[in-house]
Amino acid sequence: MPSTHDWINNPLGVVEGMFAASQNNPNSGWEVKVVEFFRDQLKEKDTHSLVPSLNDVPLHYLKPNSLVKFRCFIQDMFDPEFYMGVYEAADPSTKAKMLRCGKYKDVTECVVDFNSRNAVTAERQTFYCVPIPGENPWVKESYAGASQARVLPSTSYVPSRQKRSYEEDDDMDTQPQKQRDSHASSHSPTEQHGNGDCKRQETEAPSSQTASASHLDLNFPLPGEKGPSCLLKVYEDWDSYKLNDTLEVYGILSVSPALSALADEKDASSSFLDPADCMETAEEQRVHSPPASLVPRLHMLYAKPLTHNHPLLPSAPREDNNAFLSSTLSEMASVRAELLTYFTHVLLGDALAAEYLILHLISNVYSRRDVLPLGKFTLNLSGCPTVASYTERLYQIIQQLVPSSHYLGMSLQNMNQMQLVPKKDYVANRLVSGALQLARNTSLFLDETQLEQGQLDTTGVRNVTALGNLISWQKVDYDFNYHQMEFPCNINVLVTSEGRSLLPSDCRIHLQPQVAPTHLEEYLSSIHMHPQTSSQLNKFRIYLSVARQLDYSISDEVTKSVEDDFVDMRKDDPQSITAEDLHRMLVVARLLSLSLGQTSLSRDGWLRAKHIEMQRRSRMEQHKCVNSNEP
Repeated sequence: MPSTHDWINNPLGVVEGMFAASQNNPNSGWEVKVVEFFRDQLKEKDTHSLVPSLNDVPLHYLKPNSLVKFRCFIQDMFDPEFYMGVYEAADPSTKAKMLRCGKYKDVTECVVDFNSRNAVTAERQTFYCVPIPGENPWVKESYAGASQARVLPSTSYVPSRQKRSYEEDDDMDTQPQKQRDSHASSHSPTEQHGNGDCKRQETEAPSSQTASASHLDLNFPLPGEKGPSCLLKVYEDWDSYKLNDTLEVYGILSVSPALSALADEKDASSSFLDPADCMETAEEQRVHSPPASLVPRLHMLYAKPLTHNHPLLPSAPREDNNAFLSSTLSEMASVRAELLTYFTHVLLGDALAAEYLILHLISNVYSRRDVLPLGKFTLNLSGCPTVASYTERLYQIIQQLVPSSHYLGMSLQNMNQMQLVPKKDYVANRLVSGALQLARNTSLFLDETQLEQGQLDTTGVRNVTALGNLISWQKVDYDFNYHQMEFPCNINVLVTSEGRSLLPSDCRIHLQPQVAPTHLEEYLSSIHMHPQTSSQLNKFRIYLSVARQLDYSISDEVTKSVEDDFVDMRKDDPQSITAEDLHRMLVVARLLSLSLGQTSLSRDGWLRAKHIEMQRRSRMEQHKCVNSNEP
């Protein structure tokens, strides 16, 4: 059996060894055995941490044809492609013909006999994958810090010079000293320990690719995103993957310069052909065959769907982590109390708004009934101060607590110019991403305090409609020119506004600051968590994610009690509470129970939910009386 070093550094050696052994036994099922071998190796304790990651190691530090992993998001799915699964080639020294395996490769290393009757053509699927959109810096740093992979600058793949960093130059000042030190000594032959020590860099394509690299659009859903993208080659069960899935992929890295040379040849030859004879347009070739130095190919050996991208939670299924879950549940009530105190401080002394912010952050679409998504809890936090960049600071605090998030300032310019909805480009045969193409459980922060007077144009109206559909139905209608295609999603939306939001919401609470406006700037500067409180932050991060994943049930007894309560409340004044109000109370009761680590609704839990809902409604009535012109 190959050693760990061998199957990570030379996975193709393992594949070719199993292929060669199968020649004497055609029914050996060698392809299944290859996948099982790598899956079994990666299931061994901590073995996965020895595999270098594309997310945090520069491409030029990774050995071509070695095993790497990539935490990614399926942004687009290309058409299937044919490749030579088995081909016949002559041995350079003996000239004897022998069968070779073409699986998990892009380029053969010898002259192929295309007329051989022994050649086998096979099919594979290609996905265009990008890093998880909106993944927050603390998540990236935590994953990189846990890596035990050892990498050296590759000697077989050396770019002529480094082009531009994934992080902007001005980020260098904020890099930890450890990263800068390792950067300075990157020419040293000593081994680098821990992928986090390398500043991720994009590398320049070889000379012929420089021009194409300069205008290559990596098609990230969110503006300003950095990181690698890759073409993922999938050989088995590709129908089990869907657009917008998040995966951790283990595969063989292919960055052969020959791929770009082939693409250039293809591009040049197509200019002499009749367009009717050419199956791909030049634009499609450019998108589907980008330089391998910028968009490497990754041949999938094994992939696991990510139910979350939280580095502090176990990656194994929940039933395998009962010890972790029970210890977390036992602390949930105390951690919740600490988080409530912190959020009360953040929300300018408003404890009721802090309650609702916790409920919002642990909400999750757990099921769908026909078109209705169950469990969503979009919160409109109105009455937000417009001074001292309050809403932006609030987002930065939430960003420190959730794995993935995105801030969208709803200025008139953004609404009229941004592309929120993904759109199919039929010329390039690709899906052009939009800012609403997000992974499940992403926190979307909509800042309506940025909205000023003016006219929304056609794009602006379309964008506001898309946001409304996302909030109401948890779906985004992708634009395929001649029709729209509905893609369900699970995105937590928080809307901050001065008055009532122009967008729909499941719950609105008006902020009642206990801080005088004159002291706001000074007060806000004291809010930020300091580095020494990272253990406290980690407790909050684990708490929010675990509460979101808990199961929940209501007993028949409590259901009957709730029904009786609803009838009693409507007795005196049928207009005082509607079916919609009852639905909201049940959602609040569910989230309140989960926030305390309780997986079923108790009578006390229901009464508490009723109490805070009555407080919120009373506040909204008072606010409406004071601001009678507000709808």
